[in-house]
Amino acid sequence: MAKTKRIKKKEHEKLTDVNINYVIGLLKADKPITKKEACAILNISYNTTRLNTIIDNHVSRKEYEKTRRDKNRGKPATKDEIKLIISSYLRDTPVVDIAGIIYRSPGFVKSILTRLGVPEKQTGDAKYEVAILPDECVATEFKPGQIVWSASYHAPCEVVREVLDAGLEKKYGCKVYKVYILEAMEEVSRYFPKVTMGGFNAAALAYNLGSLEHLSEYDIKYSS
Repeated sequence: MAKTKRIKKKEHEKLTDVNINYVIGLLKADKPITKKEACAILNISYNTTRLNTIIDNHVSRKEYEKTRRDKNRGKPATKDEIKLIISSYLRDTPVVDIAGIIYRSPGFVKSILTRLGVPEKQTGDAKYEVAILPDECVATEFKPGQIVWSASYHAPCEVVREVLDAGLEKKYGCKVYKVYILEAMEEVSRYFPKVTMGGFNAAALAYNLGSLEHLSEYDIKYSS
């Protein structure tokens, strides 16, 4: 990638890819906008030098990303890419962001997740419903300390212990477990920068838990 000048983005500035592309289009239109108007759209101070740098950096980065994607096109995923895809997805990284990191298409990333039987994270209203687990995840018993998938909370969790209650097992027709739901922390403490996961305790029916043993060859880390 061509050398770019560092741009320090201010909080109020609207320097998203979509907005910069929009401004570039307007500047190249038959009746182009002025650079002062371009600065206003980006919500930056009127400074043509900084505007040009923002646009040049953006174009350079996009050209580099296209070159990398073209180079990867048609090549199968490497084991390191698969590991990154799975671990990032299970830690709440959107598919489109994962695709950007490895210079692949979102469809490529999605196909890897589906082919390997990675549980699908639910969003919107669906996140309040119990999801259907891939066949690869189906299991009826789990061990303390085992990392599994919660189809109720749409997150990885650690099995704490089996709840030994014959009445509950008879009522639900399966074993019941106490689990610790693992969640990525929205803000990492400056005092404990290496701690990026938190969570909470919950009870779970065995048929709402999914085994992740089929992903063990990729050495996925679910907590830190």
